Amino acid sequence: MRGPPGERSDAELLSFGVVNLDKQPGPSAHEVAGWVRDAIDDALGSEVLPGSRPGDPDPITGIDGAAHGGTLDPKVTGCLPILLGDATRLAQVLHRGAKEYVAVLELHADPPTDLESVIEEFEGPIYQKPPRKSAVKRQLRVREIYDLDVLELRDRQALLRIRCEGGTYVRKLCHDLGLALGTGAHMGHLRRTGTTPFDDRDLVTMEALVDALAEGRITGAGLDVFEREPRIHPRLPTLQNVVMAPHLGSATVATRDAMARLVADAVIGVLAGREPANLALLPGAPRDASDGTDGPDGASSAG
Repeated sequence: MRGPPGERSDAELLSFGVVNLDKQPGPSAHEVAGWVRDAIDDALGSEVLPGSRPGDPDPITGIDGAAHGGTLDPKVTGCLPILLGDATRLAQVLHRGAKEYVAVLELHADPPTDLESVIEEFEGPIYQKPPRKSAVKRQLRVREIYDLDVLELRDRQALLRIRCEGGTYVRKLCHDLGLALGTGAHMGHLRRTGTTPFDDRDLVTMEALVDALAEGRITGAGLDVFEREPRIHPRLPTLQNVVMAPHLGSATVATRDAMARLVADAVIGVLAGREPANLALLPGAPRDASDGTDGPDGASSAG
């Protein structure tokens, strides 16, 4: 059983933590995750970090792996959470969480006078087909645009702030905006400013991370790569009445996985600003713990 983050050694944080990395243009997200994994493995193997030294109890000399919290194309910059060690199990939750971007919409003609009103119409659920150069099957699917704002308009360029569902193709969105505006358009520069629950207020560069590892410290000296206090999203208290049923310990793997997906969906919905969905009792669950009705805060009480 792990203690709270404030009581863990540097090596323990590295074996179960997240680096909120500021990705630079050039490498893919997968390459960056590999570089972070190798840098941390080297640092732990050199036995310079607290918790990895021979005299430490149960010294940690490496991590099992690293994963990123959502794909970014090589040219795209910004918020790329890197999950380390056992924390890689949470990667799918971050993949599906809300994302926020700042993008330059490059118009192919002078902007129409109704540009902002046309762009506002793209808020809400939209149809998208992944572009030809994508790693997923090209079939029509629905993604939700939570917020779409024009921050600045200059000549044939519009600066957009986009808050959207995970898996939204911003490049395709810019193309569709150009069609709706009647000018044609493509995506210029793109930067991700948030991956729920992380944002760009506390990003760490790869260079800063490597320097901190080489110097044998990951906190202090003006660089806090890992937070000593757990990050709590302001909307998470609305899930305080969602609890796991005791009988799940003896449930099948498929049943536990199904319950985990339901809880993940509820958490992601709350972080995206939606009301939490009802989490119905699973078949065979004892019903004396809860009647399945909404709790006092509107959250489902699944017994």
